[in-house]
Amino acid sequence: MASVEQTQPAAGPRAVAVAPSVLREMNQRLLLDQLFLGGPATRPQLAKDAGLSLPTVIAALADLENADLVRPAGRTSTAHGRPATRYWVNPSAGHAVGVDVGRDLLRLAVADLAGTQLAQLEVRNAARTSAALVNGITDAVASVAGAASIDPAAITHAVIGSPGVYDRSRGRVLYAANLPGWQRVGLAETLRQRLGTSLTVDNDANLAALGEHHYGAGQGSQHFVYAHVDVGVGVGLILGGRLYRGFSGAAGEVGYLPMNPPGQVESGLAVPGAAAPGPGTAGAAGSVSGTAGAGRRGTRRVGTLEDDLASAAVLRYAREAGLTGCRTVEAVFAAARVGNGPAGQVVQVVAGHLARLVASTAAFLDPELIVLGGAIGRQLDILEAPTRAVLAQLGPMSPRLAVGALGAEAVLRGALATGVARAREIVFTGKAARPA
Repeated sequence: MASVEQTQPAAGPRAVAVAPSVLREMNQRLLLDQLFLGGPATRPQLAKDAGLSLPTVIAALADLENADLVRPAGRTSTAHGRPATRYWVNPSAGHAVGVDVGRDLLRLAVADLAGTQLAQLEVRNAARTSAALVNGITDAVASVAGAASIDPAAITHAVIGSPGVYDRSRGRVLYAANLPGWQRVGLAETLRQRLGTSLTVDNDANLAALGEHHYGAGQGSQHFVYAHVDVGVGVGLILGGRLYRGFSGAAGEVGYLPMNPPGQVESGLAVPGAAAPGPGTAGAAGSVSGTAGAGRRGTRRVGTLEDDLASAAVLRYAREAGLTGCRTVEAVFAAARVGNGPAGQVVQVVAGHLARLVASTAAFLDPELIVLGGAIGRQLDILEAPTRAVLAQLGPMSPRLAVGALGAEAVLRGALATGVARAREIVFTGKAARPA
């Protein structure tokens, strides 16, 4: 970050005077960011790294120390000269909580301003109304704060990650059909009041993309897509190193991609690249690939990618294939790994639909990497070969694929990173010393 120390504006008619108080605040923020980035440092080190004069650093650190945002952190050991005092941020000046709201689970974590995770909690989400979900989140936040040995009132900012798109104008979440009542108008404000802190509500795939970008498989990648394939299907887009949300925040809602025209009959049609049914499977592959979302007469409504690729579709394919003992997505893929024929046919069908998602994403965005997460996306070890076989038929683009490094914690880690960054802003704005 460039130095912001400037006592005299450049000469000329377009010169803009910068108030000393503004420069002082900017220098304080620069030093605080430098400490967060590089860890404890002496005043001469900070002056060198930030490009500021030593007197400026001394004054800014004094302001920050008075505001209880930085503290002395011991002295350097040296063979020559007097030991110098090192300074470090006060990590307990603020806290952030991240909440991953899933249909069946709530995952939570608390971190201090340094980003150190203090506690983590996972509780069952049994809520079937918006009021029950608000109560569940509020209670869970209090529990994870207690596990971190802090008062819930010490939480500076909370980040809620969930399916859907947050509509700021009405304070509601759109497109979250898997969370009953979650789309009620004013729900976010109700939750903010109950938590008693500032609040961010964001799409879970967006937060997972940020988590993988900061800590996981997307580190160092400036153009990558995180595809979450689980109960729902959505993607988070990191373009040019930044999260892309689109005009209304709905970028990445690929679960709504139309996959079949209205009235199309799919009587036993195979997904491109899927293997034909083998002996002893009773035509299971044809049945599986041709009936997702079908009506009683075999005529399908306008199907979406989520209808074909989400976990409900995988389990439907498994039932149609006769896999009565496979009640979870993981069980279906586990059966395929040990050579179960019908389960293998299900994998072929899922790979065909996954290939459509990958091909569409590659054609529109040209990412260098697609990171896959969710209960289905994490099965890339068995899905990649048949997916690439279908990709070869769909087009020339074949981006690199990788399983997310953060697993089921991707959303939570992204929420926590977002919360810590926001908490730092809030704490600095509220506590930084400013001259009269």
